[in-house]
Amino acid sequence: MHDEELDMVLGDSDVLIGFSRLSIAMVITNPALEDNPIIYVNDAFERTTGYNRSSVIGRNCRFLQGDRTDKRDVDQIRDAIAKARDVSVDILNYRSDGTPFQNRLIIAPIKNDQGVPIYFLGIQKALMPGDRASDNQIEIRDLEIVVSRVEKDLALILGSLRTLSGAEDAKGLTHEAEALPRRLECLQLVYEEMKLSDRRVNDGFIDLGSLLSRIANAISFHEGRVGIRFNQFVEPISVNLETATRIGLVMCEVLTNAFQHAFQGMQQGYVELRVTELAAGGLRIMVSDDGVGLPPSIDWPNGATMGGRLISQLLEGLDATINVARGAAGTVIMIDVPVGFTDQ
Repeated sequence: MHDEELDMVLGDSDVLIGFSRLSIAMVITNPALEDNPIIYVNDAFERTTGYNRSSVIGRNCRFLQGDRTDKRDVDQIRDAIAKARDVSVDILNYRSDGTPFQNRLIIAPIKNDQGVPIYFLGIQKALMPGDRASDNQIEIRDLEIVVSRVEKDLALILGSLRTLSGAEDAKGLTHEAEALPRRLECLQLVYEEMKLSDRRVNDGFIDLGSLLSRIANAISFHEGRVGIRFNQFVEPISVNLETATRIGLVMCEVLTNAFQHAFQGMQQGYVELRVTELAAGGLRIMVSDDGVGLPPSIDWPNGATMGGRLISQLLEGLDATINVARGAAGTVIMIDVPVGFTDQ
């Protein structure tokens, strides 16, 4: 992948075009674990290959290969991973039912500050008859744009991992590993909204209200429990792609934290999300609950935790402010994103 060429085509509208053209399967593997196993796949991977998530997590991607897979393609991939470099290849893979399909695959290492790969990102596109001859260069360019976009977004959520020290205990690392799929699912919702925005010809802007509503619904479904009510009031607000990604990830962290920690020892509770456009410009996000509340001795977001560092880094990139209010019952978290981010 050539950085100079990509820089010329990585405007928001080009990224949207790339996503709308492609049904993209995404895979992330961890080279720090034995045999570089899969730690995440998205829904498109399940649809493309027929394998469900639970059956592939912890396995090396070679299970997609079969008798007719060209060994030269396999060697090319193996060599690129060993040298921690990008690779693009069309390889014959097999679905769970044994059906072969031609798979356009781009693999890119996600590196830490020392240049060591901490993850490998795989972007896959199942080819249809005639694709290789007719749209080869367009498809490759689109995939490279998507890879570059996803690499950039992954850098946001993996930034906390890059600052890990030997003093961080196994419990913290386990918690971070458990949180990674949730954060990746948030990115997936951003990408789906990108596809919708492209169909609406929205000039590179995303309906943040729609995105945040979907993220909130997903979190309340997975993290909610009996006795906990959830309401949301989200205004339709258009923002650019970069802002939407950061705000989506911030809200994912804040809302998940409320569901997971606000009601310890309680049988009932209430969580509310409000997203409003401010009269003076910008927007305000409020997440409130009537739970046990934050202890006065705790600063939040906590820079000693990976989740806290992620929130701080995202807010800094937005030039946003965060205020945490401790009431008689529960907590109110208010985030203001300043003037200029929603201007079209």
